[in-house]
Amino acid sequence: MPTARSNPRPSARSNPGPAAAARNRAALLEAAHAVFAESGTAAPLSSIARRAGVGQGSLYRHFPDRVALVAAVVEENVDALEAASTAGATLPELLGHVTRHAIESVGVVDLLVEDRPGRMLELRDRVAAVLAAHHEAALAAGQVPAGTAVEDLMLGVELVAGALTRRPAADRAETAARAWRLLGIEVALP
Repeated sequence: MPTARSNPRPSARSNPGPAAAARNRAALLEAAHAVFAESGTAAPLSSIARRAGVGQGSLYRHFPDRVALVAAVVEENVDALEAASTAGATLPELLGHVTRHAIESVGVVDLLVEDRPGRMLELRDRVAAVLAAHHEAALAAGQVPAGTAVEDLMLGVELVAGALTRRPAADRAETAARAWRLLGIEVALP
């Protein structure tokens, strides 16, 4: 007869297996989104692990360094943008999604461009492809100024994101909206 100490059959609680890894990764990304939005990309990684409810070892198993975590956050944002596009969002709504991500992740792009330029180019190309898919309809509907190219929209994204880096968090949404209006585009911030 097994004793309480011998525990011949580990419970699912003691070793949740691969399901825990996926849950931990998702919790870490959710926490990273929140912590980066509040404190920037220089925030202590321990605060992300704490908010996610996991140990730092788990964080480093999924993301070996800060840049890997930041890249995963940006990739999730691009995935969300692609999903919104597939769901039928308009170009102003898509630009609103990109702008919301910039508002919440000030400093993220600079960190990635310096460390992983090829990865950032790949993510940038995915964003450009989403905007390109809606470009003609937006021109026809007068949602962007006549003659605006997809590269102009991408430049607008870069200009707006750059302007946000010099603003307090509380002012970023209004600053972004004003910047887009100056470029002749009304975005729909989610």
